[in-house]
Amino acid sequence: MPEYVIEREIPGAGNLTDAELQEIARKSVRVLNEMGPKIKWLHSYVTGDKVYCVYLAEDEEAIREHGRRGGFPVNRVAAVRRMIDPSTAG
Repeated sequence: MPEYVIEREIPGAGNLTDAELQEIARKSVRVLNEMGPKIKWLHSYVTGDKVYCVYLAEDEEAIREHGRRGGFPVNRVAAVRRMIDPSTAG
């Protein structure tokens, strides 16, 4: 399945408590389980006012459907074309 990076604008995201983040994660997993194998959440990065999520999904519409069902903002979706890391330097 293709990999996607999702940008979610959530004011104050970096100030959410562990309990609040846990509840968000539980809601996301609940929706993912309802949607079946066409979408999988890998991990997310929480910053000041945004959350960047990395997903595997059949297509961009599956990402947007997950957002609608869970009430999560989906401000931008980008398909990952390639990945580089320090080992790419040789």
